[in-house]
Amino acid sequence: MSLAASSGRLPRPPTGVDRRRHLLAGARHVLSPHQEPRPPGAAIELVVIHGISLPPDDFGGPWIERLFLGRIDPEAHPSLAPLAALRVSAHLLVRRSGAVVQYVPFHRRAWHAGVSSWQGRADCNDFSIGIEVEGSAAWPYLGAQYRCLAVVLRALADAYPGIELPAAVVGHADVAPGRKGDPWGTFDWLRLRRLLSGDAAPTAPSRKAR
Repeated sequence: MSLAASSGRLPRPPTGVDRRRHLLAGARHVLSPHQEPRPPGAAIELVVIHGISLPPDDFGGPWIERLFLGRIDPEAHPSLAPLAALRVSAHLLVRRSGAVVQYVPFHRRAWHAGVSSWQGRADCNDFSIGIEVEGSAAWPYLGAQYRCLAVVLRALADAYPGIELPAAVVGHADVAPGRKGDPWGTFDWLRLRRLLSGDAAPTAPSRKAR
């Protein structure tokens, strides 16, 4: 049961990147204060996939957005109290329905990866786009999310040539091993790669989804 009911409206499908504003068309845009310019000359070359649910295993509520906006109420749930002072964000959030929210324009630096490195390069926030996908270590991600991710990733690769698919798409655990585990074993990387390659053959879920 979510702390807040979802609207029930069908999500707008993403249709591409507005290269002038660096915003995803089809997403809802809610700008986070937790952002800054990228370092001079930093090209976008990596996409980091994260998993998130707030409170843990609770889907559809307002708390992910409030976290990225710096508006967490520490009294609302015991698990939220340690998050109230955090200053974090991501470029995109993909909800369980496949709806997308954008919090940081792609040309700016979001605060999603933390202490991280990839192929010998430290501080992945400088050269990456962070995508949070609503899920958990206990529940598999949903088909609508994979389909949305495939569309979004193709749009990003088209807009930012430094992103090479699928090699440039990694998990939070890959850039912060030992510190982070998301998007966990419930994320089906093979399913995403099949969609990116145009092979949409279905894969059987390993657990009941919700």
